[in-house]
Parts: sequence; C-alpha cells; structure tokens
Amino acid sequence: MNSAESNFLAWLRKADHDLLNIENNLAAKEIPWDTICFHAQQAVEKVLKAFLVHQGSGLLKTHDLVALLAQCVERDASLRALESDCRKLTSYGVAAPIPTTYSSPARRMAGM
Repeated sequence: MNSAESNFLAWLRKADHDLLNIENNLAAKEIPWDTICFHAQQAVEKVLKAFLVHQGSGLLKTHDLVALLAQCVERDASLRALESDCRKLTSYGVAAPIPTTYSSPARRMAGM
C-alpha cells in the first residue's frame, strides 16, 4: 500500500469516527442536535478530503465543504449534485463550537 492509499484510508477511518459520534448521540435520551450537525460536517469534510487524496490532489486547508467539493468536481463532475447539501452543512463546521455566533439547529435542520 502506497502512502496516498494509506492516507486515503486514514481519512475514511476518521470520517467513520464522526459517524459513530452521530449514531451514539442519536441514541441519547437528550439529542444534542448541534453536535450531530457538527460531526456530519466533519464526516463529509473528511470524505471529500479522502477523495482528493485518492485522486492525487493536494488538499485545501479549509473547512468549507463547498470549496472542497469544487475541487472534487474538477475530478468528477457528477459530485456537483452534492453542492446544496455541502452548503447546508458548511456552517456547522467552524461556527458550531462558538456559542455566541451559533444557534442550535432545530431537529428539521438536522434532517430528522
């Protein structure tokens, strides 16, 4: 296994950890929707970065899913269909941990 393949798998393992956090939080008595949305953004970010690594592209140092997706679309135009979802999730990545600039998403915003 070359280093690009290894790095690709490492990104996917990290994304799996975010998905596990989502699953665990959805099973909680009190569901922390802001945390679920944060981990959803993080999982998508890591999957997009895994795709770019797998394609041999350099990675943008950003949490902006739309920017990462644009880079992915250069490699596979069919991924453009994800743009709306990436726009929705992007705000949960950076702003989510900052209580003064972030209001907790409603259950409908989390897609439930």
